[in-house]
Amino acid sequence: MTHYTRRGVAAMLALGGLSACANGVGSSGPARIDARVDATLNQLYTQYPGTQALAQKSAGILVMPLVTEAGLGVGGAYGRGALRVGGATVDYYSVTKASGGLQIGAQQYAHVLFFMTEEALANFRRSPGWAAGADVEYALPSRGETLTADTTTTTSPVIAVIFGQSGLRVGATLEGSKYTRIIP
Repeated sequence: MTHYTRRGVAAMLALGGLSACANGVGSSGPARIDARVDATLNQLYTQYPGTQALAQKSAGILVMPLVTEAGLGVGGAYGRGALRVGGATVDYYSVTKASGGLQIGAQQYAHVLFFMTEEALANFRRSPGWAAGADVEYALPSRGETLTADTTTTTSPVIAVIFGQSGLRVGATLEGSKYTRIIP
């Protein structure tokens, strides 16, 4: 049985509160989300020019400009973003994630999902709450690495790019993340 101290619970609440404030929860209307999506795509295309080819070949792109993740034994993540088809926003989504285990810290990152087939995009849009699973291939660019759209990656139905990590937490994955359509 796990026993929580007042100090531990207070720290968890503080991390949760800070992550919510830093993520702009409650102040993320459509115009603000779209502006963040534009800035995130500009940063992605500037840092990793090969992703422009992915975007051109994709049926749609889900952009989560800022995901805040925090954990102290029990962890969670939250972010808001937009789904773009043909360069236009068609829907807004939130991403949530829960985790448990040996963990401590907080981090923020951006991620972009490239739906490489019409079927993958349709499955995502029809789903009441889509979870990142085995059909997602991760392209994790590190500093100085080139990310390109080659024949291996473009045969995957969904390609996830995680970038811009900052904070004091190890790793950033989308496994166990749930995407839900929202009305901002």
